[in-house]
Amino acid sequence: MKVIANYIKSIEIESLWNGKKHIKWNLSPGVNILSGVNGVGKSTILNRVIMHLVNIDQVERQADGVKLEFDVEGADCVDFDVIRSFDPPVLSGEIINKVTDMKLQTALDYHLYHLQRRYLDFQVNLSNQMVELFTKQDPDAQRKAQELAGQKKHFLDMVDELFKETGKTIERDKNEIYFQSFGETISAYKLSSGEKQMLIILLSVLVQNKRPHVMFLDEPEVSLHVEWQHQLVSLIRELNPNAQIILTTHSPAVIMNGWADCVTDVEDIVS
Repeated sequence: MKVIANYIKSIEIESLWNGKKHIKWNLSPGVNILSGVNGVGKSTILNRVIMHLVNIDQVERQADGVKLEFDVEGADCVDFDVIRSFDPPVLSGEIINKVTDMKLQTALDYHLYHLQRRYLDFQVNLSNQMVELFTKQDPDAQRKAQELAGQKKHFLDMVDELFKETGKTIERDKNEIYFQSFGETISAYKLSSGEKQMLIILLSVLVQNKRPHVMFLDEPEVSLHVEWQHQLVSLIRELNPNAQIILTTHSPAVIMNGWADCVTDVEDIVS
Protein backbone atom coordinates (compact mmCIF):
# COMPACT_ATOMS: atom_id res chain seq x y z
CA MET A 1 0.00 0.00 0.00
CA LYS A 2 1.26 3.45 -0.92
CA VAL A 3 1.93 5.85 1.95
CA ILE A 4 1.02 9.38 0.87
CA ALA A 5 2.79 12.35 2.41
CA ASN A 6 1.45 15.86 2.89
CA TYR A 7 4.43 17.63 1.38
CA ILE A 8 8.03 17.25 0.20
CA LYS A 9 10.71 18.23 2.73
CA SER A 10 13.72 18.12 0.41
CA ILE A 11 14.83 17.33 -3.14
CA GLU A 12 18.19 15.79 -3.93
CA ILE A 13 19.33 15.06 -7.47
CA GLU A 14 22.59 13.31 -8.32
CA SER A 15 24.35 13.39 -11.66
CA LEU A 16 22.48 16.34 -13.10
CA TRP A 17 23.77 17.51 -16.48
CA ASN A 18 25.89 14.41 -17.21
CA GLY A 19 27.14 14.09 -13.66
CA LYS A 20 28.54 17.61 -13.43
CA LYS A 21 26.06 18.93 -10.87
CA HIS A 22 24.45 17.82 -7.61
CA ILE A 23 21.25 19.43 -6.32
CA LYS A 24 20.06 19.63 -2.71
CA TRP A 25 17.01 21.84 -2.08
CA ASN A 26 15.31 22.04 1.31
CA LEU A 27 11.63 22.97 1.02
CA SER A 28 9.01 24.56 3.24
CA PRO A 29 5.47 23.16 3.52
CA GLY A 30 4.17 26.37 1.94
CA VAL A 31 5.70 28.38 -0.89
CA ASN A 32 8.95 27.47 -2.66
CA ILE A 33 10.11 29.53 -5.62
CA LEU A 34 13.13 28.52 -7.73
CA SER A 35 14.63 31.43 -9.59
CA GLY A 36 17.45 31.99 -12.04
CA VAL A 37 18.28 33.20 -15.52
CA ASN A 38 17.12 31.32 -18.63
CA GLY A 39 19.03 28.11 -19.28
CA VAL A 40 20.27 27.63 -15.72
CA GLY A 41 18.18 24.48 -15.26
CA LYS A 42 15.04 25.44 -13.33
CA SER A 43 12.69 23.43 -15.53
CA THR A 44 15.14 20.53 -15.73
CA ILE A 45 15.11 20.18 -11.94
CA LEU A 46 11.32 20.37 -11.80
CA ASN A 47 10.92 17.82 -14.58
CA ARG A 48 13.26 15.32 -12.89
CA VAL A 49 11.20 15.50 -9.69
CA ILE A 50 7.90 15.14 -11.55
CA MET A 51 9.13 12.14 -13.53
CA HIS A 52 10.32 10.52 -10.31
CA LEU A 53 6.86 10.92 -8.78
CA VAL A 54 5.12 9.67 -11.91
CA ASN A 55 7.32 6.57 -12.09
CA ILE A 56 5.87 3.94 -9.73
CA ASP A 57 8.55 1.33 -10.43
CA GLN A 58 10.86 1.35 -7.39
CA VAL A 59 13.87 -0.05 -9.27
CA GLU A 60 13.67 2.64 -11.93
CA ARG A 61 13.12 5.27 -9.24
CA GLN A 62 16.33 4.27 -7.51
CA ALA A 63 18.19 4.54 -10.81
CA ASP A 64 16.93 8.00 -11.74
CA GLY A 65 19.21 9.83 -9.30
CA VAL A 66 16.36 11.63 -7.51
CA LYS A 67 15.82 11.35 -3.77
CA LEU A 68 12.82 12.97 -2.11
CA GLU A 69 12.33 13.34 1.63
CA PHE A 70 8.71 13.57 2.80
CA ASP A 71 7.09 14.82 6.01
CA VAL A 72 5.51 11.40 6.73
CA GLU A 73 7.77 8.50 7.68
CA GLY A 74 7.64 5.69 5.14
CA ALA A 75 5.90 7.83 2.51
CA ASP A 76 6.94 7.44 -1.11
CA CYS A 77 4.54 9.79 -2.91
CA VAL A 78 2.34 12.86 -2.66
CA ASP A 79 -0.84 14.01 -4.37
CA PHE A 80 0.27 16.56 -6.94
CA ASP A 81 -0.66 18.60 -10.00
CA VAL A 82 1.61 19.97 -12.73
CA ILE A 83 0.83 23.28 -14.43
CA ARG A 84 2.89 24.29 -17.44
CA SER A 85 2.83 27.68 -19.10
CA PHE A 86 3.20 26.66 -22.73
CA ASP A 87 0.18 25.85 -24.91
CA PRO A 88 1.34 23.89 -27.97
CA PRO A 89 -1.13 22.33 -30.43
CA VAL A 90 -2.26 18.83 -29.48
CA LEU A 91 -0.13 16.60 -31.70
CA SER A 92 -2.34 13.53 -31.33
CA GLY A 93 -5.49 15.58 -31.82
CA GLU A 94 -7.43 12.96 -33.76
CA ILE A 95 -6.97 10.36 -31.03
CA ILE A 96 -7.77 12.82 -28.24
CA ASN A 97 -10.87 14.14 -29.98
CA LYS A 98 -12.10 10.60 -30.57
CA VAL A 99 -11.66 9.75 -26.87
CA THR A 100 -13.19 12.97 -25.54
CA ASP A 101 -15.76 13.53 -28.30
CA MET A 102 -14.61 17.16 -28.35
CA LYS A 103 -12.50 19.26 -30.71
CA LEU A 104 -9.62 20.10 -28.38
CA GLN A 105 -6.97 22.20 -30.06
CA THR A 106 -4.17 22.67 -27.53
CA ALA A 107 -2.51 21.18 -24.46
CA LEU A 108 -4.37 23.64 -22.22
CA ASP A 109 -7.67 22.52 -23.75
CA TYR A 110 -6.86 18.90 -22.95
CA HIS A 111 -5.86 19.80 -19.38
CA LEU A 112 -9.05 21.83 -18.96
CA TYR A 113 -11.18 18.97 -20.25
CA HIS A 114 -9.93 16.66 -17.51
CA LEU A 115 -10.30 19.39 -14.89
CA GLN A 116 -13.95 19.82 -15.86
CA ARG A 117 -14.46 16.15 -14.91
CA ARG A 118 -12.72 16.70 -11.57
CA TYR A 119 -14.84 19.80 -11.00
CA LEU A 120 -18.01 17.72 -11.40
CA ASP A 121 -16.67 15.20 -8.89
CA PHE A 122 -15.81 18.02 -6.50
CA GLN A 123 -19.38 19.34 -6.62
CA VAL A 124 -20.87 15.87 -6.07
CA ASN A 125 -18.54 15.41 -3.11
CA LEU A 126 -19.64 18.73 -1.61
CA SER A 127 -23.30 17.75 -1.97
CA ASN A 128 -22.65 14.40 -0.31
CA GLN A 129 -20.88 16.08 2.60
CA MET A 130 -23.82 18.44 3.10
CA VAL A 131 -26.34 15.57 3.04
CA GLU A 132 -24.25 13.71 5.60
CA LEU A 133 -24.21 16.75 7.91
CA PHE A 134 -28.00 17.02 7.97
CA THR A 135 -28.56 13.25 8.04
CA LYS A 136 -26.49 12.98 11.21
CA GLN A 137 -28.44 15.91 12.65
CA ASP A 138 -25.25 17.78 13.41
CA PRO A 139 -26.29 20.77 15.60
CA ASP A 140 -23.80 22.91 13.68
CA ALA A 141 -24.87 21.56 10.28
CA GLN A 142 -26.11 24.89 8.90
CA ARG A 143 -22.83 26.70 9.51
CA LYS A 144 -20.70 23.81 8.24
CA ALA A 145 -22.86 23.49 5.10
CA GLN A 146 -22.44 27.21 4.41
CA GLU A 147 -18.67 26.84 4.76
CA LEU A 148 -18.66 23.97 2.28
CA ALA A 149 -20.78 25.89 -0.23
CA GLY A 150 -18.57 28.91 0.33
CA GLN A 151 -15.56 27.14 -1.21
CA LYS A 152 -17.17 27.03 -4.64
CA LYS A 153 -18.63 30.54 -4.33
CA HIS A 154 -15.23 31.94 -3.35
CA PHE A 155 -13.66 30.37 -6.45
CA LEU A 156 -16.41 31.75 -8.72
CA ASP A 157 -16.10 35.22 -7.20
CA MET A 158 -12.33 35.08 -7.61
CA VAL A 159 -12.54 34.20 -11.32
CA ASP A 160 -15.20 36.85 -11.96
CA GLU A 161 -12.97 39.48 -10.36
CA LEU A 162 -9.97 38.43 -12.45
CA PHE A 163 -11.93 38.37 -15.72
CA LYS A 164 -14.03 41.50 -15.19
CA GLU A 165 -11.81 43.64 -17.43
CA THR A 166 -12.84 41.52 -20.44
CA GLY A 167 -16.52 41.45 -19.47
CA LYS A 168 -16.64 37.72 -18.67
CA THR A 169 -18.54 36.18 -15.75
CA ILE A 170 -19.00 32.52 -14.87
CA GLU A 171 -22.49 31.11 -15.34
CA ARG A 172 -23.31 29.92 -11.83
CA ASP A 173 -26.25 27.68 -12.68
CA LYS A 174 -24.13 25.24 -14.71
CA ASN A 175 -22.12 22.29 -13.39
CA GLU A 176 -19.36 22.81 -15.97
CA ILE A 177 -17.48 26.03 -16.55
CA TYR A 178 -19.17 28.39 -19.01
CA PHE A 179 -18.96 32.16 -19.24
CA GLN A 180 -21.29 34.98 -20.09
CA SER A 181 -19.55 37.51 -22.33
CA PHE A 182 -21.59 40.51 -23.48
CA GLY A 183 -24.80 38.50 -23.64
CA GLU A 184 -23.24 35.43 -25.25
CA THR A 185 -22.53 32.08 -23.58
CA ILE A 186 -19.02 30.82 -24.35
CA SER A 187 -17.19 27.68 -23.25
CA ALA A 188 -13.97 27.77 -21.26
CA TYR A 189 -12.17 26.46 -24.35
CA LYS A 190 -12.82 29.81 -26.08
CA LEU A 191 -10.78 31.76 -23.55
CA SER A 192 -7.36 33.23 -24.34
CA SER A 193 -4.27 31.21 -23.39
CA GLY A 194 -3.64 33.41 -20.35
CA GLU A 195 -7.24 33.12 -19.19
CA LYS A 196 -7.22 29.34 -19.65
CA GLN A 197 -4.00 29.05 -17.73
CA MET A 198 -5.28 31.09 -14.76
CA LEU A 199 -8.55 29.15 -14.78
CA ILE A 200 -6.67 25.83 -14.86
CA ILE A 201 -4.46 26.85 -11.93
CA LEU A 202 -7.34 28.00 -9.74
CA LEU A 203 -9.61 25.10 -10.71
CA SER A 204 -6.81 22.63 -9.93
CA VAL A 205 -6.47 24.18 -6.47
CA LEU A 206 -10.23 24.26 -5.82
CA VAL A 207 -10.80 20.56 -6.53
CA GLN A 208 -8.12 19.70 -3.96
CA ASN A 209 -10.87 20.55 -1.44
CA LYS A 210 -8.29 22.10 0.92
CA ARG A 211 -6.44 18.80 1.33
CA PRO A 212 -2.61 18.68 1.47
CA HIS A 213 -1.41 18.79 -2.12
CA VAL A 214 1.73 19.71 -4.06
CA MET A 215 1.45 22.18 -6.93
CA PHE A 216 4.30 22.21 -9.48
CA LEU A 217 4.20 25.34 -11.65
CA ASP A 218 6.78 25.80 -14.39
CA GLU A 219 7.21 29.49 -15.28
CA PRO A 220 3.49 30.31 -14.99
CA GLU A 221 4.13 33.97 -15.78
CA VAL A 222 4.66 33.34 -19.52
CA SER A 223 1.00 33.83 -20.52
CA LEU A 224 -0.18 35.90 -17.56
CA HIS A 225 -0.69 39.66 -17.33
CA VAL A 226 1.72 41.24 -14.84
CA GLU A 227 -1.10 41.95 -12.36
CA TRP A 228 -2.15 38.29 -12.45
CA GLN A 229 1.49 37.30 -11.89
CA HIS A 230 1.49 39.55 -8.85
CA GLN A 231 -1.62 37.88 -7.38
CA LEU A 232 -0.93 34.28 -8.38
CA VAL A 233 0.68 32.78 -5.26
CA SER A 234 -1.69 34.59 -2.90
CA LEU A 235 -4.74 33.33 -4.81
CA ILE A 236 -3.50 29.74 -4.64
CA ARG A 237 -2.86 29.98 -0.91
CA GLU A 238 -6.25 31.60 -0.40
CA LEU A 239 -8.08 28.70 -2.06
CA ASN A 240 -5.99 26.01 -0.37
CA PRO A 241 -3.71 27.03 2.50
CA ASN A 242 -2.61 23.37 2.75
CA ALA A 243 -1.12 23.33 -0.75
CA GLN A 244 2.66 23.20 -1.10
CA ILE A 245 3.75 25.34 -4.04
CA ILE A 246 6.94 24.47 -5.94
CA LEU A 247 7.33 27.07 -8.66
CA THR A 248 9.99 28.11 -11.15
CA THR A 249 10.12 31.69 -12.39
CA HIS A 250 12.31 34.54 -13.51
CA SER A 251 9.56 37.15 -13.14
CA PRO A 252 9.92 39.70 -10.31
CA ALA A 253 6.15 40.23 -10.33
CA VAL A 254 5.48 36.69 -9.07
CA ILE A 255 7.45 37.30 -5.87
CA MET A 256 6.59 40.95 -5.27
CA ASN A 257 3.49 40.27 -3.17
CA GLY A 258 5.40 39.25 -0.05
CA TRP A 259 7.09 36.07 -1.30
CA ALA A 260 10.71 37.25 -1.58
CA ASP A 261 11.75 35.17 1.44
CA CYS A 262 10.49 32.03 -0.35
CA VAL A 263 12.88 32.42 -3.30
CA THR A 264 15.87 30.13 -3.85
CA ASP A 265 18.38 30.80 -6.61
CA VAL A 266 19.46 27.72 -8.56
CA GLU A 267 23.10 28.57 -7.93
CA ASP A 268 22.50 28.28 -4.17
CA ILE A 269 21.43 24.61 -4.34
CA VAL A 270 24.03 23.37 -6.85
CA SER A 271 27.32 21.79 -5.87
